[in-house]
Amino acid sequence: MRSVLVTGCGSGIGLETALAFARRGDRIHACVRDPATAGELLRRARAEELTLDVPQLDVTDDASVTAAVTAVQDRHGPLDILVNNAGVDRTGPAETMPLDRARTVSETNFWGPLRLARAVLPGMRARGSGVIVNVSSLAARTFAVPHGGFYAASKAALGALSEALYAEVQPFGIRVVCLEPGSFATAVQRASRAGAADGQPPGTGPYAADHAWLDRFLARVAEGAADSAEAARAVLAAADDPATPLHTVVGADARAALEFLDGVSYEQWLPRFLEQAGSLAGPRPAGPR
Repeated sequence: MRSVLVTGCGSGIGLETALAFARRGDRIHACVRDPATAGELLRRARAEELTLDVPQLDVTDDASVTAAVTAVQDRHGPLDILVNNAGVDRTGPAETMPLDRARTVSETNFWGPLRLARAVLPGMRARGSGVIVNVSSLAARTFAVPHGGFYAASKAALGALSEALYAEVQPFGIRVVCLEPGSFATAVQRASRAGAADGQPPGTGPYAADHAWLDRFLARVAEGAADSAEAARAVLAAADDPATPLHTVVGADARAALEFLDGVSYEQWLPRFLEQAGSLAGPRPAGPR
């Protein structure tokens, strides 16, 4: 029985991943930032008669990470697998997006996985084995869309961190995988694509109309998102297979996007993207005259 900790299990990929590990008989610690969001996870676990632990863990808080990981390891020993899945998406223009909202993106998507890795690595090193799966995004491998710079930057940074970590911990028998999913149906995605995950609409200002247009496009894209269970299967496969590449793209749309971008410059891509966005969200608002 392996001991597995997954962050962001209140919905989407995290929820499906926790259930998938539990079905296999692994000891799963399905972490949530707010225990009130664990209702669906617990309901489905009861329906399938699955056993799982649901610790409270806020990846943006040092003390919360330390307390949760310490409690788990005190009871069950060093973790075998860490899945850094918790993430947020905040769209907004680089010039005017409030910095506290922008920092929330990096605190969750980049610093959160680093906090967790630092907390579990001593135990993994002592035992000489372990797997860390960082759930990044296709956004780390493609061009950043307008108003999506903070999210893309946080995921690209996670990819770079994963590369360095891969080389650093490999001599200790520890594997690192960075999964890069395309569009999957998650609560975070649905909320953020509807106009910012924290409920803040585009508002007013010089970019407001353009920001609202981009969010309409992303909301339409989210309507065709794949089932999160597919991404969960990719997480389990990465945890199981030592041959899994460090950077592993997940989803047919992600693979197609990378093939399309092969050899394409940003200047070539942008008009095509704007045309595609316009076909789903209507004409892009005109700029200042």
